[in-house]
Amino acid sequence: MIAQIKSIGLIGLSGFSVTVETDITPEDRIIFDIIGLPDNAVKEAKNRVISAIQNSGFKMKTVKIVANLAPADIKKEGSAFDLPIVLSVLCATNQLPPVSPSYAFLGELSLSGNLRPVKGILACVAAAKDLGIEKIFVPSENATEGGVIEGIEVFGARSIKEICDFLKGEKELFPIKAKISDYIEKKDQSQADFSEIVGQQSAKRACEIAAAGGHNLLLIGPPGTGKSMIAKRMPSILPDMSFDEIIESSKIYSIAGKLSKKNPLILTRPFVKTTQSLSVAAMTGGGAVPTPGMISLAHNGVLFLDETPQFSPAVLNSLRQPLEDNTVTVSRVRQSLTYPSLFMLICAMNPCPCGKFGNPDLNCTCTPSQISKYINRISGPLLDRLDLQVELPPVPIQDIKNAAPAESSYEIKKRVNKAREIQRERFKKSGITCNAKMTPRQVRFLAKHRMTDSAVTMLDSIFSKLMLSMRAYDKIIKISQTIADLEGKDSIESAYVAEAVFFRSLDKKYWNK
Repeated sequence: MIAQIKSIGLIGLSGFSVTVETDITPEDRIIFDIIGLPDNAVKEAKNRVISAIQNSGFKMKTVKIVANLAPADIKKEGSAFDLPIVLSVLCATNQLPPVSPSYAFLGELSLSGNLRPVKGILACVAAAKDLGIEKIFVPSENATEGGVIEGIEVFGARSIKEICDFLKGEKELFPIKAKISDYIEKKDQSQADFSEIVGQQSAKRACEIAAAGGHNLLLIGPPGTGKSMIAKRMPSILPDMSFDEIIESSKIYSIAGKLSKKNPLILTRPFVKTTQSLSVAAMTGGGAVPTPGMISLAHNGVLFLDETPQFSPAVLNSLRQPLEDNTVTVSRVRQSLTYPSLFMLICAMNPCPCGKFGNPDLNCTCTPSQISKYINRISGPLLDRLDLQVELPPVPIQDIKNAAPAESSYEIKKRVNKAREIQRERFKKSGITCNAKMTPRQVRFLAKHRMTDSAVTMLDSIFSKLMLSMRAYDKIIKISQTIADLEGKDSIESAYVAEAVFFRSLDKKYWNK
């Protein structure tokens, strides 16, 4: 007898339908084969299935079992196929009635027959809905995560016996109801706030511009000037995540196994801090089965590189393509996967190897060649992609003692939201969400139609004097437009160009030492 059970597989963030076809023939001993391009985790399912059947009160007869995971030309990976395989065996041996093709099943088995959580449930449930599945059964620990997808019933179960009793009509299971709006209302609002930062007005202004236009940011300053402190507070002034952004980011974290029953969604913009020992695979994603790396985990949020010159050149160069394309492609022998990577990059660094350069109270012992070698570890192409470059001077102790209450993230965020709304209206027909993602053609349009004559003259003069690259020229126009949006102005004035150039001047100051 042949039995069929539906399941869901994943390729990156995209799901596909998997049909587990099981055929049973008489044999004098138990023979179990799984075919259809299974990986090692799927192949090992046969041992878990046999033990789970025997320990759940069902009979395991001496038969030959052939389980085919169709389509047979796509690699099947992970332990989530345990549950559909065991159910197909029970159906094929007449211990379970036929199962509706509108039901799908996912879950790892323990030897006792209990269900263990698996990665990627959110992405699988979303794919199942698109594929026309009406009901999907998952481990109880994954049910809340999957239950946020509307238009499909998600059932959580603790064991295969619970599911079998439900399918036989002997027990009731109830679908999990979870609304994203309810989680948004309950989300933790206790973020680090810009009001906690003393001084550093230029850096705060740069952060506001960066948040308003989606620009990348470089912070340069001696140790203790607040570079990390400022970077950690960037998510607090970024616009709230949209419904689509919440789902997309949550899918990535689901596949990476970073969601839980308590926190089934990513509701605030991610802040991902990396370490200097990071490999290229960890940054971009990798493994035998490519999984999301730091770049994708920062999608819709912030990727922070502290002490940037200490990172290997290979890791820094791996950022260039994702910054341009907003996607990262992970290629392996078996397959090539593409993950989204739309993030704001914030880099922080000391002005020199010892960190004392520019501090009037400390003596820098670095030679000009040492400083140049240290700074030049950030290549020109990556530097060009860091739109805003800001210097953080040491804050005098007297300023710290006498500091007045600073502006809160809430107040800054209100201005950022207004600027982003202007940009959404401007780019509503192009699919672009912020100024930083403008195409060269759109930048040329701004230069021709939105810049005042005095602004054009100023920018032409600065471009010739500083010998900037064309990418830097475009960045200045984009930043100038963001400043105009913050001011609520339609045209780009010379004052906005001057401020934009101020935040690009550090590359000339340091990189030509």
